[in-house]
Amino acid sequence: MKTRLTERLGIRLPVLQGGLAYLARAELAAAVSQAGGLGQITATTLDGPQALAREIASVRQRTDAPFGVNFALGRRPVDDLLEVALEAQVPVVTLTGGNPAPYVERLQAAGVPWMTLVGSVRAARKAAELGALAVIAVGFEAGGHIGRDDVTTLVLTRAICQAVTIPVVASGGFVDGYGLLAALALGAEGVEMGTRFVATQESPAHPAYKRRLVESEITSTAVVERSLGRPGRVLASPTAQAIAEAEATGDEARLLQLIRGEVNRRAALEGDLDGGFVWAGQAAGLIRDLPSAAELLSRMMQEFEAALGRIQEIWEG
Repeated sequence: MKTRLTERLGIRLPVLQGGLAYLARAELAAAVSQAGGLGQITATTLDGPQALAREIASVRQRTDAPFGVNFALGRRPVDDLLEVALEAQVPVVTLTGGNPAPYVERLQAAGVPWMTLVGSVRAARKAAELGALAVIAVGFEAGGHIGRDDVTTLVLTRAICQAVTIPVVASGGFVDGYGLLAALALGAEGVEMGTRFVATQESPAHPAYKRRLVESEITSTAVVERSLGRPGRVLASPTAQAIAEAEATGDEARLLQLIRGEVNRRAALEGDLDGGFVWAGQAAGLIRDLPSAAELLSRMMQEFEAALGRIQEIWEG
């Protein structure tokens, strides 16, 4: 498959793996990239610059395919981590959860292309002006932090495609080839998937987390952190309910304790799903198995062809 995204990134398939906090590690990133997509390493939930350098080296030992490094802005200072990525000349950097402007000059000086997650047309236009290789349009149904406007991926993707000329990647609600075809029909150049890649063999997520995703329905998620101006979608759990109650009562001290990264890490990596929280999109309700990354991408292409064939049959009457 060829889109502007695949050509600019040097990948075979227009599928990006999200920057999954604590989970986007070398084994998963390399497996996605080796299978033709773009795998990513998460930088800001690693234990510092040396850990990031080891992850980058580990990906390169596993595959010579392009990969990315994701920086979740606002989680912690990223200057030292970014320096490691730039010195390593990683193929692409993605910036999420904040304003990319302070980092653009350094990225451009190093010759490293960058993409950014956007939740609005305004943010997409600004990213294009700053020189982004592409923007990733994240809709309301996505897992993790989403836009503040509660606009669905269907509407947001089309609006951003009309507003900018750089490639647009659709994010939120994608788990298969049927969704990929829908995204391309809207004008996007590819899709980003997060929750779907959590539920793969190479993902370091705890088996309980993966099992809960497989068992989920499309109504099994909740949105938290609205009161902080950074809404995010999680799997429903006692802790998610406690977060909602703390927000409703204005108990900021309790809220800040409940949303600590350690609480998320414990649930995602140690399986304490009731005592913590994990990010997940509404499309968790479409996940029913735990394939390898290669099996998932191969199946997506088969589904894409089947969906395209159905459209052609309808068109031809």
